[in-house]
Amino acid sequence: MSVLEGLKPERVFHYFERICEIPHGSRNTKQISDYLVDFARNHNLSYVQDESNNVIIRKEASAGYENAVGVILQGHCDMVCEKKAGSDHDFEKDPLKLGVDGDFIFAEDTTLGGDNGIAVAYMLAILEDDTLAHPSLECVITTDEEIGLLGATALDASLLKGRRMINLDSESEESIWVSCAGGMTSNCEIPITRAQGTGIRFEVVIDGLTGGHSGAEIDKNRANSNIVLGRFLYGLGQRIDYALIDAEGGLKDNAIPRLSRTSIVVGEDGVETLLSYTKQLELELKNEYKNTDDGIRITVTKEETGEFEVLSPMSREKLVFFLMNVPNGIQKMSGSIEGLVETSCNLGVFSMPVIDDYIFGVLSVRSSVGSAKNALGDRICYLTEFLGGEYGVDGAYPAWEYRDISPLRELMVKTYEDMYQKQPEVVAIHAGLECGIFYDRLDQLDCVSIGPNMEDIHTSEERLSISSTERVYEYLLKVLAAMK
Repeated sequence: MSVLEGLKPERVFHYFERICEIPHGSRNTKQISDYLVDFARNHNLSYVQDESNNVIIRKEASAGYENAVGVILQGHCDMVCEKKAGSDHDFEKDPLKLGVDGDFIFAEDTTLGGDNGIAVAYMLAILEDDTLAHPSLECVITTDEEIGLLGATALDASLLKGRRMINLDSESEESIWVSCAGGMTSNCEIPITRAQGTGIRFEVVIDGLTGGHSGAEIDKNRANSNIVLGRFLYGLGQRIDYALIDAEGGLKDNAIPRLSRTSIVVGEDGVETLLSYTKQLELELKNEYKNTDDGIRITVTKEETGEFEVLSPMSREKLVFFLMNVPNGIQKMSGSIEGLVETSCNLGVFSMPVIDDYIFGVLSVRSSVGSAKNALGDRICYLTEFLGGEYGVDGAYPAWEYRDISPLRELMVKTYEDMYQKQPEVVAIHAGLECGIFYDRLDQLDCVSIGPNMEDIHTSEERLSISSTERVYEYLLKVLAAMK
């Protein structure tokens, strides 16, 4: 039996539930892409599927709209795959287990993928409904957005005729997004050497953090578990001598990491100091991150005594130095738009597996100013190379700049005011959207971004509002109908 049966709009939730049954994490999009192609074939709609699994589905204008300006509807089909500790969910093959809690849809123990599965569900519901009034449509569904907008980057934009685009990747019903930051993924590899160490092995886990999206929540002052790990290791080194076996934290560069861990070796004479320092630091962190990360904790577990392969003292210092000095969080606020984060950085992934001879750091760099984005990348590069490492960049994408004159924005604001008797919030955001890539490649593109209310995206607590999903769908249909 359908978990979402009876929810309205019925066809939107029908398709959303179907999407949730198909594994569609980033880099695992062939199955969902083929599903979209099958949908187009079954509805006699023309389509394009490229080598990156991007899909474009076209539908002719409804009667009376033949001379209206065509519209691009756009979203992405991949999702961030996060799950709670202890969950045995396999994102490569298992369907999501959906549930309903009042006005919200969630997935048991995992991310929901409302970001951006609901956009795909909106488009499929519109494409199948021949009773709707709309201009000609190009529904563009991209892949691997969550790992650097890779699908949109690979898409041949010359295939698109429309110059008005409604992106459906927003998470705030009362806002119309009109600008976003550019970004890139910075990759750091720092070589290490190993030695032998003797003592008591301890497992140290830093968890209970709130996490969140490294763009949308970077201004919430939430703790980054990787940065906290660096602080822990530095402080411990000021009190006792210890050796380090391994360390890791975070899963995605664009998610603020919620859990980091390390294995260390301590002599018998340092155990009491380790435990007392851990308690002290945990209290300090709880005070510093009050109301943002109230659940933050540091757990120390004693394991076996023996001889272990550990980092050499110099390599240990390299690791701690990197974590203590790598840029993280807000770097600069905008001087033009009040309250907008201009430039930021998030150390989303950090690892040093026992079997490797490198420290790996993966960072999400964002800025609405291209030169500032590049300058921040230079800082990370310099730090990495100073420590003898190598630096590289993936998935660089441009900013989506604000347009002073936007007929589409004006139409959408007016339609919103007519429907709800209030003004929407017209905002620029710090998160990266695919709009920047399309804006950069399609001459004179007039673009806005909308979407229903979602909470805690990119985390296992992600929730999608049912009532907001319905309202935004009705709004989208009104906007399309108003384009005659």
